[in-house]
Amino acid sequence: MALMLHDTMARAKRPFVPVNSERVTMYVCGPTVYNFAHIGNARPVVVFDVLFRLLRHLYGAEHVVYAANVTDVDDRINQKAITEGVPIRAVTDRYLAAYNADMGILGALRPSFQPRATDTIDGIVAMIGRLVEAGAAYAAEGHVLFDIQTYGAYGKLSGRPLDEMIAGARVEVAPYKRHPADFVLWKPSKPGEPEWPSPFGAGRPGWHIECSAMIEQVLGLPIDIHGGGADLIFPHHENELAQGACAHPPRSDGGGGYANYWLHNGMLNMDAEKMSKSLGNVELVHDLVKRFPGEALRWALLAGHYRQPLAWTDEGVSQARSALDNLYGALQRAQDVPAEGDGPSEAFLAALLDDLNTPRANAELFALARRLETGEPAERARAKGELLASGALIGFLQADPEAWFRGGADAALTARIDDLIAQRVAARAAKDWASADAIRAELTALNVEVMDNPTGATWRLKESA
Repeated sequence: MALMLHDTMARAKRPFVPVNSERVTMYVCGPTVYNFAHIGNARPVVVFDVLFRLLRHLYGAEHVVYAANVTDVDDRINQKAITEGVPIRAVTDRYLAAYNADMGILGALRPSFQPRATDTIDGIVAMIGRLVEAGAAYAAEGHVLFDIQTYGAYGKLSGRPLDEMIAGARVEVAPYKRHPADFVLWKPSKPGEPEWPSPFGAGRPGWHIECSAMIEQVLGLPIDIHGGGADLIFPHHENELAQGACAHPPRSDGGGGYANYWLHNGMLNMDAEKMSKSLGNVELVHDLVKRFPGEALRWALLAGHYRQPLAWTDEGVSQARSALDNLYGALQRAQDVPAEGDGPSEAFLAALLDDLNTPRANAELFALARRLETGEPAERARAKGELLASGALIGFLQADPEAWFRGGADAALTARIDDLIAQRVAARAAKDWASADAIRAELTALNVEVMDNPTGATWRLKESA
């Protein structure tokens, strides 16, 4: 079965065919590092991590190259650096380190490359120069702007009339623009802000040109897959495509071009509104990982199909943790069953090949867990091997089952809880219900949740408040 991906440009699923199966390329817009990432920022990270893992499975890890950029020069970064009285690098290094640590807890593999805008200035300046030379960009009052009227396909990616796009976006009005939607490639820096020399005057790059230059420098053009959140389709990706296509027009031999597949994930919503720092309705990953296991947060982010909006609630994370409890519980009860095989189940793989259908893939994990618990010995061994391999492919079931349930309990607390559990099991066996209830109350006071099963009981530490 071929990998099918929903291409935003085509408005339909398309079979994925890379330009070169020996070097499959993917680029995803990464963080602007001026603060901790919120969980909405993490959705594309986790979604495209699944695709990265799947591509590595299909083509081999050594044949897949994934770049996720770092925007490390920006008005918000500049302001934070000025407020703290430090260079922008001090701000961006701090929050990039935190970002990578937090995304790692969510199970995201580190991209092959994390290019930084400030390390790509020469490439940015060179690309702007080519656009000016081609007549696709012009200088005006210290700025260099892209002339959208030189790119006839402008608006094709978002599929909306230009007037409608402009009305729905924050388009800067300036008298020196030839068209209201012309966007900045280079601009003068304000006093106290970082600046770099260029043939157009000292200044700094605009946001859109940074990604195009980083893609060109790190991956080469055209790339196979360009990903990001649906909120980036316009203006960011529309502008990226326009400048990238004009800087690398298709050649008569079929070469050139920019990106062959565009993928976009739906937004994460809180209280029916898009999660946004500007709205103040955010949950920081840095805080959530202190309350919930990273795998539970990852499951919650993949509980719906990636192209659909997703409501974010603590209840949803609790449900995700319960789902993983069921899977880890099956593995815990089958510790003596050998695992046969080292590949995912066909049904699980088929779900991912169908445009990353993670809800269907997750359902297959439960089907495998049921086979592990109820099948004949040979079937149980196959089911365990497929469950572990399927979970590993998507980034789940990475912990030891005992460690999963015991969470952050240290050795002393673990020993005390195990002793209380054993006492409770004995009390229940003796039908001493009063003692069993008293022990359970003591466990509850220790923030322990007891899960009775036919062979005894397991436990876990409850989520932090």
